[in-house]
Amino acid sequence: MNKSTIGRRYASALFQLLDKSSIELTRNALGALQRGLEETPALKHVLASPVFNFEEKQAVLNELSQRMEAPPVMRDFLTQLLKKNRAILLPEISEAFAELVAQQQGVQQVWIGSAKPLPENEKEQIKQDLSQTLHHGVEVAFEVDPHLIAGLKIKIGSRVFDNTVSGRLAGMHDQLTKG
Repeated sequence: MNKSTIGRRYASALFQLLDKSSIELTRNALGALQRGLEETPALKHVLASPVFNFEEKQAVLNELSQRMEAPPVMRDFLTQLLKKNRAILLPEISEAFAELVAQQQGVQQVWIGSAKPLPENEKEQIKQDLSQTLHHGVEVAFEVDPHLIAGLKIKIGSRVFDNTVSGRLAGMHDQLTKG
């Protein structure tokens, strides 16, 4: 089982435990934890390292939860993640939880990568086109990745549409090496 599958299971369990009033708070808190893990190597090290014991890790997560005003259910959830040695899956859990919230609100989350920053008018046009194509609201996250060279890479749920130069080069490489 891969990380995203496990993350979806944990996210679903947390989602079912929450009442409607605490869903958005939990989404924000999980997003903040995800950013913290991505931007702060020390936090990731504390959660992943066997050098720190359960109580130390729990104290760190409890402090962060209090600062983010996370609901008590989320604090209990984080304790369970620590007990099961799954705290390092917080980024995957956060993404899956955000998808569940978006589904509940009737909004589809979409990620779009491009080699260069897109002008605002193009971003708005892409959002409108996606909303019409998918027949419901979309929440689009744009990201710049110079490795894409040119074109767009679009991720909608678990589906990826790669229309980038780097994607095409990788496809050509695969075809040439198979034969």
